[in-house]
Amino acid sequence: MAQIAIIGGTGHVGTYLVPMLIEGGHKVTNVARGESAPYLPNAAWDHVETVIMDRDAEEKAGTFGDRIAALGADIIIDMICFNPDSARHLADALSGKISHLIHVGTIWVHGHAITTPTREEDARAPFGDYGVNKSLIEDMLLSMSRRGGLPTTVVRPGHIVGPGWAPLNPAGHFNPQVFRDIRDGKPLALPNFGLETVHHVHAEDVAQVIALSIRNHATSVGEAFNAVSPAAISLRGYAEAMFRWFGHEPQLDFLPFADWARTQSDEDAGATWEHIARSPCHSIEKARSRLGYAPRWTSLGAIRESVSVLLRDK
Repeated sequence: MAQIAIIGGTGHVGTYLVPMLIEGGHKVTNVARGESAPYLPNAAWDHVETVIMDRDAEEKAGTFGDRIAALGADIIIDMICFNPDSARHLADALSGKISHLIHVGTIWVHGHAITTPTREEDARAPFGDYGVNKSLIEDMLLSMSRRGGLPTTVVRPGHIVGPGWAPLNPAGHFNPQVFRDIRDGKPLALPNFGLETVHHVHAEDVAQVIALSIRNHATSVGEAFNAVSPAAISLRGYAEAMFRWFGHEPQLDFLPFADWARTQSDEDAGATWEHIARSPCHSIEKARSRLGYAPRWTSLGAIRESVSVLLRDK
């Protein structure tokens, strides 16, 4: 049994991860900014200690890393680290004091796809603050780990899906009206030919990769693992599947991106560009062969569960 502290444990992944760890016999401390509840109830949370800590404020004061180290955990899971200075601060405080740091990264470290399905070791071309910073973070942490420093594993989720929020939709953004329109059999316009890809993952399967990384410590330390569904899906294929799920024949129109963007809000068009400019399609072979990862959810299965909850009584 290990003592595990999760920074940001009441989010979507933590909703599934914490019960997994408790049921596995571990002692879990959840570090959170407030008294937020997990997305789904589970009796396992009765056995979790919650420590209230504002990461931004503590980092400004220079105390965050020391406070995390003082929890006395064997394993730290960092769900919410987004810039290299934050990662360095925590790593310096934890070095020599824990047996395993698990950093939750993102498939966006790869930027646009060069080869598909993209493997963890393939060349990266990150762009945008989020992808670039996450890439810098994992390079730093994995370099430290491989040199015999802080033992670290990086888990790279795709577009996380689960009950409680609007999934990335077939138009490549997060406006839930797209699902309502598909439900009602209304036409849907897609950018270009709808052939760009997105790669979802159920929060439960991300939790599975993290739990397996803990269980397979010797194999996972110093490595990064994609945490995605077994296959990516094109926007067109996604839209057609959702129309048919709601009992309609697909009604799709296609426009060049610039023309399509003029029919959308700036926020929605911007989100779509961010996703289709990357068009992720990632391999899970490394996690499957080294950790025993066996995703429970396909992309569409995970999406349909989320949309069922999203549109319930609406």
